[in-house]
Amino acid sequence: MAKLDKIVAFVATRNAAKAKEFYRGKLGLKFISDDGFALVFDIGGTMFRIATVKDPVIAPYTVLGWEVQNIARAVSDLAKEGVVFEHFPGLQQDKAGIWTAPSNDKVAWFKDPDGNLLSLSEHPGRKR
Repeated sequence: MAKLDKIVAFVATRNAAKAKEFYRGKLGLKFISDDGFALVFDIGGTMFRIATVKDPVIAPYTVLGWEVQNIARAVSDLAKEGVVFEHFPGLQQDKAGIWTAPSNDKVAWFKDPDGNLLSLSEHPGRKR
């Protein structure tokens, strides 16, 4: 059987220029190339492709997330770059938009320019 041990992550955009500005400019991801079909970024050795499509179908759930050591600092840093964090009815989030799960894990959600839902998470009990 083929060894499936290296993933490629994908999201879709209708506007590559806006997506590039957001992912490179606001999130600080390493831009690799634009091959005409997708923007290509490197995230810690994982290829991340933002496919340019005419009418992307945006999922109503998180499609991509990052685990961080200090979520409060990460949220603050991204907010300074203009990233807006989501607040969801029924979830008890702090003013910054951080939700603390019963397990003490913490999650904050934000959207890219196309509405793809992204997240930051901190898992204090988990060793990295």
